[in-house]
Amino acid sequence: MKIIDMVCSPGKTGFFFDDQKAIKGGAVPDGNTYIGEPATPGFTQVRQAGESISVMLILEDGQVAYGDCAAVQYSGAGGRDPLFLAKDFIPIIEKEIKPLLVGKEITTFRKMAEEADHHKTADGQRMHTAIRYGVTQAILDAVARSQHKQMAQVVADEYNLTISDKPIPIFCQSGDDRYLNADKIILKGADVLPHALFNNVKDKLGENGEKLKAYVEWLAKRIDKLKPSPDYKPIMHIDVYGTMSPAFNNDFEKITDFLGELEKAAKPYHLRIEGPVDMGDREKQIQALKEICELLAKKKIDVEIVADEWCNTLEDVRDFTDNKAGHMIQIKTPDLGGINNSIEAVLYCKNNGTGAYLGGTCNETERSAQVCVHAAMATSPVQCLAKPGMGVDEGFMIVYDEMQRILALKKAGR
Repeated sequence: MKIIDMVCSPGKTGFFFDDQKAIKGGAVPDGNTYIGEPATPGFTQVRQAGESISVMLILEDGQVAYGDCAAVQYSGAGGRDPLFLAKDFIPIIEKEIKPLLVGKEITTFRKMAEEADHHKTADGQRMHTAIRYGVTQAILDAVARSQHKQMAQVVADEYNLTISDKPIPIFCQSGDDRYLNADKIILKGADVLPHALFNNVKDKLGENGEKLKAYVEWLAKRIDKLKPSPDYKPIMHIDVYGTMSPAFNNDFEKITDFLGELEKAAKPYHLRIEGPVDMGDREKQIQALKEICELLAKKKIDVEIVADEWCNTLEDVRDFTDNKAGHMIQIKTPDLGGINNSIEAVLYCKNNGTGAYLGGTCNETERSAQVCVHAAMATSPVQCLAKPGMGVDEGFMIVYDEMQRILALKKAGR
């Protein structure tokens, strides 16, 4: 079956683009926005509406396969590609990707995704990660439609895997509304919670971490009070966006001792801390997380460290994994470009003794979230992110329901 045309449409994402540098630098929250000057190139405001691009591949039998190009909330930060605006990038997709796909016979996902993901412009530059992300989603859908299979089955077949026969644990994020939304997450019985967006020292973490500790204590009590069943025992996973670096002046002994306090505050629930430090450099970040993990083991502190900042590409995932820089790696799907890279990243983590968290961003779309569920059900990471958005209900519904469809169809032999 051939691809006979490609059509693009601009879209909105489930959240916003946020200028992380400006927020860390003291931009003041004001309702659902921030007051302050943008500090990252491309931003005209500290917070601005997230944008996406749907890439629709028209197949010769009339079917339409599609994927959504989207970039992370904190675009342009931590070594990531710049701000992704639809008006700027639709012309690039039509110029560079359309000739690459239109008129071509659909072969295998791995071959076609690899070609699209590695495509370079005349000046030798690869496409923005968001473009590679959405185009390869569309390719996976096209291959699945041409073979009359689920996308998860295509991934499983091509990578010699088996679709999971049980749900992948879902990590649900609260956003800034970390109290009311935590209630929602608990009531819905999500497996991992609540992310909680601790991205500021003064107002959120606390100068000595005291605000985070108080929140962890509150959350443990809240789970006990609201748990939907007696055996509900979720994992706490909190993202601190490197804020322990300034709070503890990058003193890893003090950081690990504080993590020990958090372990006790979280009991009886297991705790993961994402991005404890941000060293401002890839190699320094790897070394820092490695040292923190070693100190935690030495002190017998049972808190898992999740790598995020400066771990953006498939190569980064491999290097962080090889150096034991984190007990778990967040595979931030839009940052890796092609969805094929996220698949490879999950498998690399699993094969090398590191937890794989198939993540992403609140700033995606329902389509990219659904495609990621298919990748998760085929590769079986430790957990996957409920996305898009920060409202809990919508993202959890999209990911949970798609997972249940895959399971039901597998059970029915379809």
